[in-house]
Amino acid sequence: MEPVLKHSWNLSEMDAVKLQQELSLKIVKEDQLTKINHVAGVDVAYSEHSDKLIAAIVILDASSLHIIESVVVEDTVHFPYIPGLFSFREIPPLLKAFKQIKTLPQLIVCDGQGMAHPRRFGLASHLGVLFDIPTIGCGKTKLLGEFRDPELKRGSSSPLVDHGEVIGAVLRTQDNVKPIFVSIGHRISLATACERILKLSPKYRLPETTRQADQLVNKVLADLQRE
Repeated sequence: MEPVLKHSWNLSEMDAVKLQQELSLKIVKEDQLTKINHVAGVDVAYSEHSDKLIAAIVILDASSLHIIESVVVEDTVHFPYIPGLFSFREIPPLLKAFKQIKTLPQLIVCDGQGMAHPRRFGLASHLGVLFDIPTIGCGKTKLLGEFRDPELKRGSSSPLVDHGEVIGAVLRTQDNVKPIFVSIGHRISLATACERILKLSPKYRLPETTRQADQLVNKVLADLQRE
């Protein structure tokens, strides 16, 4: 699986911010979905003791949520940790992983933000625009914005607002558990993104895409550090 849009990753902080601002104009905020048979979850884990990282993609059957395929890539960090420029650190190793997958997903769910980002262009939006594929940002924590707590029942939500603009939704995926932060990545509406995340979260707070990818990268990283 190759990106349809390519750009240099060897960028200064200023050039990376400028690129985000340019590419954010390409985001499609409405549903442009084909039939979703397979959903991808992506995650990256970093070694505490070196510059090594593990990037993983897990492909799930959209109906059963069973794992169809998984790919793991070992790489090194090439971009510094700069708040708001997370995608420039995580996407290069993920691109290497996407090259190896055989089952093409119709939707990607990212453990991070989409439009709920200072420049409305977080990891999920960046990945979505590069591949021109529907993507959802699904963060465990808020990056920015204000909200009221949604009701305690599964499926309840409230808008995440920044300077008067709705940038995402605060979604309760299980009764009486902490909500998660859902935002448009690309080619999907916020309402459909929330519906999809609920379908991917039948038992736990986090969607299965995130849970499975997170478990995989952490297991591989732990094995690597034991060597």
